[in-house]
Amino acid sequence: MQRIVILGNAGSGKSTLAREMGERLKLPVVHLDKLFWGPGWSKPQNEVFRARVNEAISGDDWVCEGNYYRQTFDLRLPRADLIVWLDTPRTTCLSRIVLRSALNRPRPDLPVGCSERLDKEFLSFLRYVWNFDRNSRPHIEAERLARGPLVPMMRLRGSRQISGFVSSLAREPTPRR
Repeated sequence: MQRIVILGNAGSGKSTLAREMGERLKLPVVHLDKLFWGPGWSKPQNEVFRARVNEAISGDDWVCEGNYYRQTFDLRLPRADLIVWLDTPRTTCLSRIVLRSALNRPRPDLPVGCSERLDKEFLSFLRYVWNFDRNSRPHIEAERLARGPLVPMMRLRGSRQISGFVSSLAREPTPRR
């Protein structure tokens, strides 16, 4: 595994898994939210975002987390050698989002100037998360099949499967001194 795409609902653990895999496998980690959002949650032009993604995945190895299927699957999936889909229950996703938004701590997967807040847009986001499997997942899956039908995919359901998967990853041997 040298080029891994991680997909799933918001709050499913994509960023955390990407960081853990990056550390374990010594791979650079690409957080798509960090490439997409600007200060104050401003959106870039599509060409700008695609150029950022293309640059970020131009290397031979990476872990890339985030959906952005319409904008980036044609760039990422032909190069990927594994897709990991996190099937985290939506109640877990929602509780993680509410907690991280309430705590409002800086997150390494978000750009500077994008703090999470509890506001009207937040409620809309929670509706998106709740309805993800019905409204978004079928489109993501269709695009995955169109752009990367031969890329192996692993579905991980819940914390135990995710932890087991991370534990199973080969660690680089520690150099002896």
